[in-house]
Amino acid sequence: EAHHVRAAAGIVPAILPLLEHSDQRFTISVAGQSGSGKSETATAIALALEPHGVHSIIFQQDDYFVHPPKTNDATRRADIEWVGTQEVRLDLMDEHLKAFADGAGRIEKPLVDYERDTIGFEVMETGGARVGIADGTYTTLLKNVMCRVFIDRDYFDTRAHREKRKRDESELDPFIDRVLEIEHGIISAQKELADIIVNKDYSVTVVSDSLQR
Repeated sequence: EAHHVRAAAGIVPAILPLLEHSDQRFTISVAGQSGSGKSETATAIALALEPHGVHSIIFQQDDYFVHPPKTNDATRRADIEWVGTQEVRLDLMDEHLKAFADGAGRIEKPLVDYERDTIGFEVMETGGARVGIADGTYTTLLKNVMCRVFIDRDYFDTRAHREKRKRDESELDPFIDRVLEIEHGIISAQKELADIIVNKDYSVTVVSDSLQR
C-alpha cells in the first residue's frame, strides 16, 4: 500500500551509499509487532531497490518457527510461557543470513505449509541478489544483519490491520491479545537497537550515525 511504499522511499536512500561503496552482499532486518506491516515494508524495500539495479531476496521469520502455525498456537495455549523468542529458530535464520552474505548461491531453508500445518524445506536460489531482507517480529536480534529497520507501531495500532488480514478466526480472540501483550514487552525493548525507525505514520527516522554520513 502507499504507506509501505512511502516508508521504503525513506529507507532506500539511507542504505544505497553503503551498497554503492561495496561489492559485498548486504543484509537488512525489518522488525515490529504483529500486523505492523513488516512483510509489506520488506517487499516495498525490495521493489524500491530494483530501479537501482539491486536485487533482493526475503527471508521470512514465519518459516523459521520451531512448530508450524496451528501446532504453535496449541503449544502457546497449553503454556503461555512458550510465547517469545524461543518459538523461533533465530540461530538457523542467522546461519542462513551469514551464508547469503558470504556468497552462497543456494540455501536450503524451512518452508511452512499453513494448510497442512507442516514445515518442509525449499532451496532458495540467491542468484544475483545483493541484499537479503530478514522479515519478522524478532529479526532485530539477529547477529548477521548490517542494518536494522524497526516499525514503531504497537499491537493497538496494528489491530485494524490484523482484522483486515485475519489469517484465521483465532487471530482476534482474547488469548491472542495476551500473546501480543507479551510480544509487545519483548519487541518494544528492541527499538533501541534500530538503525532506522519507521514511525507510526510511516515516515522514516535514520538514527544510526553510520547511515547519516
